[in-house]
Amino acid sequence: MAKSHSTLTRADILSGLADLVAAEQIVTDPEQLRQASVDRFKKYQSVHGIYDGPLPAAIVNARSTQDVSHVLAFANAHGINVVARTGRTGTEGGLETVVEDTIVLDGSGLDQILAIDSDNMQVTVECGVPLQLLEDRLREQGLTTGHSPQSKPLAQYGGLVATRSIGQLSTLYGAIEDMVVGLEAVFADGTVTRVKNVPRRAAGPDIRHIVIGNEGALCYLTEVTVKVFKYQPENNEFHGFLVDDMATGVAMIREVVTGGYRPSVVRVYSPEDARQHFDHFYQGKVVVVFVAEGPKGLVHATSEEITRVAAQYPHTAVDPGLIEEWFANLNWGVEKIEAEKEHMLKEAELGYTTEVSVDWSRTVELYDNVMHRIRNHFPAADDLVMLGAHSSHSYQTGTNLYFVYDYQINCAPREEIDKYHIPLNAIIVEEALKVGGSIVHHHGIGKYRAPWTREEHGSAYYLLAKLKETFDPNGIMNKGTIFPL
Repeated sequence: MAKSHSTLTRADILSGLADLVAAEQIVTDPEQLRQASVDRFKKYQSVHGIYDGPLPAAIVNARSTQDVSHVLAFANAHGINVVARTGRTGTEGGLETVVEDTIVLDGSGLDQILAIDSDNMQVTVECGVPLQLLEDRLREQGLTTGHSPQSKPLAQYGGLVATRSIGQLSTLYGAIEDMVVGLEAVFADGTVTRVKNVPRRAAGPDIRHIVIGNEGALCYLTEVTVKVFKYQPENNEFHGFLVDDMATGVAMIREVVTGGYRPSVVRVYSPEDARQHFDHFYQGKVVVVFVAEGPKGLVHATSEEITRVAAQYPHTAVDPGLIEEWFANLNWGVEKIEAEKEHMLKEAELGYTTEVSVDWSRTVELYDNVMHRIRNHFPAADDLVMLGAHSSHSYQTGTNLYFVYDYQINCAPREEIDKYHIPLNAIIVEEALKVGGSIVHHHGIGKYRAPWTREEHGSAYYLLAKLKETFDPNGIMNKGTIFPL
């Protein structure tokens, strides 16, 4: 267990916090502290009430940028670890408290939509604004963020930006880093900094990216301005195809995307993964999905190209209505999470995912390598009830692979993560590195992919290390995340 280098006792920490914020902003309820010690990486243990890591000293519910600044300055002066959180939908251990007497600094109370600027097509929000709330507000005005991750019903903007989130419509609208115009952040010593909102500038390196994706390991994001787009769902057109293998599916989406077309949704599902999404029509085949979105003329041209490309490959067309119905029910809200918990307890079965990215030329190779290694060399392979993958975010130079694996748990709850999830995650990460891919596409490094951070960046790790050394010299920001213990 990692030890904080703070010389303060827990009582001293609580006393110091009481001088900075109102008493009702400080949470010390034991059950809430237990839940705050993990994220969804340890969902099976937590559903069984197992919290083996060090519990935080307190949760502080910030109400302003000044609250964040004061708490960070206090923590920095006394060597107290701080974990930043908002929507709490993290999956890679980034919210886990691995240091004794951590302060969990929650920004959910910074929940104001500060400005909707339809002239300049941007919106400014505080870090605790829920994505779904903002999207609903924008759609009333015929606008959209274009950002639609599966966590959309629960996610908040601080976490979305801090983890380099991506949404299901990314091939058209981009990922969160493409949407951010400007932002406000607080660094470890309490310094508040603002990156102004401009369309583009060439005034040195793009300093937005010191904050975007920092996972609370460098600073705390308090406010963000993002682009908005016209919302035109009446123009959407849906396409689905069944093909024989992943190579064919990947070739189809590559041709559409590299040809300059930008459907909002571009996906290929392996048969095993397709079974859990499209069991009523997938016929044991690979499923290819496109959604064309935007102005009517662009949608029409995009759909024509999708149809032209598909005609070059043997396929069976899927009723567009089935694709539209599937997509409308893709996101996870509280109800689905509660149902998942119930299923875990009743059936001792659960699933996880590991997403990576890779060049087009090695996508199928990576898929085949992972499938072969897990099926033939993973010690608990007989416990797998599903192993598959899909590509869901594509680019001019390559795509992502989102590996999914479900398993029957034949061990004590405390042993599950070490027997199944950690080694499966490691296999996928290691195989991605072997083909020159990235160990993480969009969920963040967290604490459970941090052992590969140096290998991921190679000689460029020097740049990352210098950021940590400069902006968090006392090492108080989310210890163990991105930068391994």
